[in-house]
Amino acid sequence: MNSEFSITILGSSSGIPTSQRNTTAQVLKVHERFFLIDCGEGVQIRLRRNKISFARIDNIFISHLHGDHFFGLFGLVTTFGLLGRKKILNIYSPPGLKKLFRAINEQFKTLSYEINFVEVDFKSSNKIYENKLIQVHTIPMKHRIPAVGYLFSEKQKVRNIKKEAILKYNLTVNEIVAIKEGADLISDDSTVIENSELTTTPPKARSYAFCSDTAYNEPIVPMLRGVDLLYHEATFMQENVKRAVKTGHSTAQEAALMAKNSEVKKLIIGHFSARYKNRIKELESEAKAIFPSTTAVNDGDVFKIT
Repeated sequence: MNSEFSITILGSSSGIPTSQRNTTAQVLKVHERFFLIDCGEGVQIRLRRNKISFARIDNIFISHLHGDHFFGLFGLVTTFGLLGRKKILNIYSPPGLKKLFRAINEQFKTLSYEINFVEVDFKSSNKIYENKLIQVHTIPMKHRIPAVGYLFSEKQKVRNIKKEAILKYNLTVNEIVAIKEGADLISDDSTVIENSELTTTPPKARSYAFCSDTAYNEPIVPMLRGVDLLYHEATFMQENVKRAVKTGHSTAQEAALMAKNSEVKKLIIGHFSARYKNRIKELESEAKAIFPSTTAVNDGDVFKIT
């Protein structure tokens, strides 16, 4: 199985799209499964340009109900129907999205599939999704309206048993299962063969956190602790910090402080105000001064966690 764990940036502008940047949308790829995070307008074109299969998107996570984060949904769900989709589509968001869709449901009478709207708690962190590979928790955001971020955590794999150990000790199926879970082997003569001799360490489980839109929010630091890759909005430069506070957004400096305090491995910033269309490197530099492992994203960028 392909073990890729990567994020593709489909949109990185705040508020309105520009000639170079669409509004917020990302796709997380986990072992050939795709998770769409936010769905700004123009998302269908970006999905096609990045060769991301529509058919493999079964779960969409919406951070909040400002248009630049979900207006692309209406066209996307219609296209799914036109493509003959049969599988259920799960859409996670703070309360209110289902009600908005109700107004246009008359146009979806011939929709070939079911949409399951899942309203998430925006006041506390909760596990909202899980499969055999990954689990997803909400992260409360600090914005003008109910908003959440999302933490995607890969499940830790069991230890890898050595083939030569299976042959040498003639291991049974039950013994193999127990050893993979960390047990030692006790031979017929009561000799203990330590697990470390029988197995190899599996790859470390990977994680990705999406935080947009939000003002600087110190209480979520423990939730982000040690994350491999953090996306944090950086709508403004520090020179516009008053505007950031007023609108419930963060500066690049504040995003970097969040990454530093959370001890994440790498920070990527986006959701840039259109006023900085020619100054993105300045935003990046402002963040790097505090957290050097920072990259300002561009639409189409792919970040792999290895």
